[in-house]
Formats: sequence, C-alpha cells, structure tokens
Amino acid sequence: MILHFIYIIAFTVLAVLAIANMFRNLMTLGIESQRSYSPANSPYGRSPYGDSKQAVPHPELLDEFGNIVNEPLLIMRSITVEDAREQLDALYDASPGSSNVRSEPREEL
Repeated sequence: MILHFIYIIAFTVLAVLAIANMFRNLMTLGIESQRSYSPANSPYGRSPYGDSKQAVPHPELLDEFGNIVNEPLLIMRSITVEDAREQLDALYDASPGSSNVRSEPREEL
C-alpha cells in the first residue's frame, strides 16, 4: 500500500514538473517570437553579409542562375490507380534485376 502511494506521489511530481516546463517553454517561445533582432544586436555577432538590410534567400529558393524562384516548389497532382500501377510496372520492368517476361497477367479488381 505504501509503495502505491510513493508511485502516485512520484508521478504527480513528474507531471507537475513537465506541465510547468511546457508552460515556461511556451512563454519563452512567445517572447522570442516577438523580439526583433538587428545585425548589430545579433547574438551571433555581425552579419556575414555586411550591413545590408536585405535578407539573403535560402539557396534552395534560387535557380541555377541565382534568380529567385517565383513558382510553387511542391506540385501535387492526382492520378488514377491505373496510371500509378502502369508507372510502377514500368519502373519495375526497367530495374536491373527484373525479367521483362511476366508469367501471369494481372487481374482487375
């Protein structure tokens, strides 16, 4: 009986500490997101790009000539099950270890 009581107290203390830590982290995140950093006051020292006020874009947002890409980076299109099956079959047939002769035709579901 006393062992159950110790477990309940221990897990209650751990839960309270975890919740307090979560709220402290949320408060810190909120404060940090409101703060603006200038290059002179940056915690990492001076900006390596000089004193220009313009931000340098990430390299993945630039094309091969250094111009900013103004098109969507992720394009999703829906295809039918048959198209997906044909594409997968073509990839399988083109793989080095596959034999190009099928033993059984596929049945439609």
